[in-house]
Amino acid sequence: MANDAPLHRDIRVLGDLLGEVLVEQCGRRVFDHVESIRLAAKAFRADPSPETRAALQAAVSAVEPEHRNDVIHAFSVYFQLVNLAEQNHRLRRHRDYDRSQQVLRGSFRETMRTLADRGMTADDIESLLREVGIELVLTAHPTEALRRTVLDKHTKIAAFLEDMDDPRKTPRELDVLRERIRTEIVALWQTRSVRKQRITVLDEVRNGLYFLDQILFDVLPRVHQKLEQAVEEQFGRQLLELPPLIRFGSWMGGDRDGNPNVTSDITWQTLVLHCDLALNKYEQKLRELGRDLSVSVDRAGADEDLLASLGGENDEPYRALINRMLERLANTRRRLHGERVDGPDYASPEAMMEDVERMARSLAHHRGQRMVDAWLRPFLLQLRIFGFHMVTLDIRQHSGVHEQAVAELLQTAGLVDDYTSLGEEERVRVLSECLASPRPIRNPYHVYSDVTTEALAVLDCVRRGHETFGPRCVQDYLISMTQGASDLLEVLLLAKESGLFGWPDGPMAPPKSDLNVVPLFETIEDLESAAGIMRSLFENPVYRRHLEMRGWQQEIMLGYSDSNKDGGYLTANWSLYMAQKHLIRLAEAYGVRIKFFHGRGGALGRGGGPVEQSILAQPTEALRGHVKITEQGEVISQRYGHPGIAERSLESSAAAVLVGATREDSEEWAERHPRWFRLLDRASEISFRAYRKLVFEHPAFLEYFHRATPIDEIGKMNIGSRPSRRSQSARIEDLRAIPWVFSWTQSRHLLPAWYGFGSAIEAIMREDPRALEDLRRMYEVWPFFRTLVDNLQMALAKADMLVAKEYAQLAGEAGEAVFPLIEEEYARTERAVLDITGYRQLLDNRPVIRESISLRNPYVDPLSFFQVRLLADLRTDNLSPEEREAELADALQTINGIAAGLRNTG
Repeated sequence: MANDAPLHRDIRVLGDLLGEVLVEQCGRRVFDHVESIRLAAKAFRADPSPETRAALQAAVSAVEPEHRNDVIHAFSVYFQLVNLAEQNHRLRRHRDYDRSQQVLRGSFRETMRTLADRGMTADDIESLLREVGIELVLTAHPTEALRRTVLDKHTKIAAFLEDMDDPRKTPRELDVLRERIRTEIVALWQTRSVRKQRITVLDEVRNGLYFLDQILFDVLPRVHQKLEQAVEEQFGRQLLELPPLIRFGSWMGGDRDGNPNVTSDITWQTLVLHCDLALNKYEQKLRELGRDLSVSVDRAGADEDLLASLGGENDEPYRALINRMLERLANTRRRLHGERVDGPDYASPEAMMEDVERMARSLAHHRGQRMVDAWLRPFLLQLRIFGFHMVTLDIRQHSGVHEQAVAELLQTAGLVDDYTSLGEEERVRVLSECLASPRPIRNPYHVYSDVTTEALAVLDCVRRGHETFGPRCVQDYLISMTQGASDLLEVLLLAKESGLFGWPDGPMAPPKSDLNVVPLFETIEDLESAAGIMRSLFENPVYRRHLEMRGWQQEIMLGYSDSNKDGGYLTANWSLYMAQKHLIRLAEAYGVRIKFFHGRGGALGRGGGPVEQSILAQPTEALRGHVKITEQGEVISQRYGHPGIAERSLESSAAAVLVGATREDSEEWAERHPRWFRLLDRASEISFRAYRKLVFEHPAFLEYFHRATPIDEIGKMNIGSRPSRRSQSARIEDLRAIPWVFSWTQSRHLLPAWYGFGSAIEAIMREDPRALEDLRRMYEVWPFFRTLVDNLQMALAKADMLVAKEYAQLAGEAGEAVFPLIEEEYARTERAVLDITGYRQLLDNRPVIRESISLRNPYVDPLSFFQVRLLADLRTDNLSPEEREAELADALQTINGIAAGLRNTG
């Protein structure tokens, strides 16, 4: 395609430079191996015959052990460079849109036109923007296979690549840029791509803060200003004092579910790091303003209240006020660190905003509105968004920990001898009585077990954080594996014992409640039980008092990863959709507003795919309020690693919330949806059975999974601070969803992202002659179903049964028993998708993505063939300890390369 010519040029330039670096660093022998393997892989893709397969295997086998790591590294670095070229091309296309004055799809300008076409007025838009919002939560889920050091080098190469598009560059300047890229490729080549030591929790915290520091602090105000401009352009009204539409949260340093490394001390250090970054950014901003705001009273004048606040004559009052603000900010830092303070500080971000607003008013009154718009309004937005806490930290813990802690507290207080033996109804009664009473049950003189001590210490840390950094530093406490109302009441009781909930003015007065208690519904069974659990809480008098203090809003987290692992792709997605509809109806009946927190992963088997499509796929009523979404692993660097990409990603996500919240379903949808719901109910039931029959009931499946995927090797990658399993069990139920999906992605099966769909569609089309007609219409007009099928297409296109078969052979008899079932279901699913969409081949509606996958496959295939060969060796007893260590290092290198090539890990 003509418009992709610059992309192909960039890939060619980067590939040529990598080839030159390869010869320079490793010699001609390694380069020749890479070329022979590349050509054999292309031939295998063009004609996948036994002969071409054998030729590719021979080319891989011909690589000497001492050269193998370099050859694997070459393919891995190549994909990293291709990803940078594709990122640069996305930015190039965005600039082309801007130059041509076209309205970009998913932009605020397009959104405002859409809303105007729906009959909305400026007043409607203002009301909408006060009601809705999106919170993006950065998590430490270990799916970023690349090190921070490597990502830093990517940033430099991306900047040089972008500079090469500047038409003003001379041939000499372009040569200099190419040489700089070559130097960075050399540095990339010589950098270890796989971590030697496991990353620590505070490393994860600092990695997350990097994106807030380098990208998001400046990008978020720009995105909000683009929204204001779009509203003014379409509706002729300035909306300057609205609450921020986009906020960020974090789990890094707060998510302790299954991670013993996240302690209360680590959480406190995390809150301190958050605050330090916020204050550092404000100090930088004030120093910049001090250089810019050189306005003289003699030249422009100033407001009397500004001059009076400075206590006398001052020709450059803005600089004088900024210097005073810097002193107060320094005192604020000392106070927040517990040091002695001499002089005034800022009690809150709002107090600091008053000084900025004083400057803004004075400038506006004296012909300085342009300076206000350019310099002060972004600063005010930053203060409003980031406060002194920078990012809101969520706390997450497994429900079993709370149960154990509460049982000990109750036993020690002489209230209940064995809480764990009580049924759910009796637990709720006991907890409600304890919560309704002002009397504490925590004995300050008793030495509790480590579990109870730490559970209370975490909530003590939250209370201290609220007192030190403000209540926005921690707002939500999430409960993994919520299976009853008692799971939430247990956390509320622990919060009471730490001073976060209680009756300071007596039991008849309103309680104090400083923390949202958030259930996480993860499995299919939990999702089906969610409405019943929440009903019992909404009817509980004590819990209703808590909700009253929290503004009658209840946050509920939905788990995409474990529901998928539990029930398969179709059943998980349908259960999540229906759970939202049931919960919304229930909440409305009790006068409660639901805020849904979508626990999506980056991979398609974990709710992945474009965020904006995922948002639009939710029930309309679920978007009428605030929406919360996790951003995990490699997705964080892909979406927020470059200012231009970050700005576009945030704009399209926020625009999708606005469009989705105001969407009205068509008349035809209203008429037909009961039948469509019954159709998907039936399809989900069949898909669930097909998935469970293979994954949990087939006697050879567990062996197949462990032998036909690199699951054991992934656990040795040091890409996260937490263990890959909740226990030492090898059962699938005890495996975390991330390594589960990561393993299937590496082995090119991508099984969690599609298995069971084909069987379901084939069966319902057999049962009902009208089913296909309905499915096609659903794909055409229903955003939920269209997104479900489009993500399925993507998964099927990235999966590859040709290469998966190589992994299947590692499993021996288990492979012979299981792989044909997988192959047959893949074929059924592909047929079903093509029948529903009417396309001739997968991704006909996304030719750019289809071409990208097609171009990448010949380069991913060598890494897969290397990986299969290495896994076969590692699973024998024929290697010396030195050989085993070397082959494991090479296997981990292939994992990195395949992750880069497919742009997905877990």
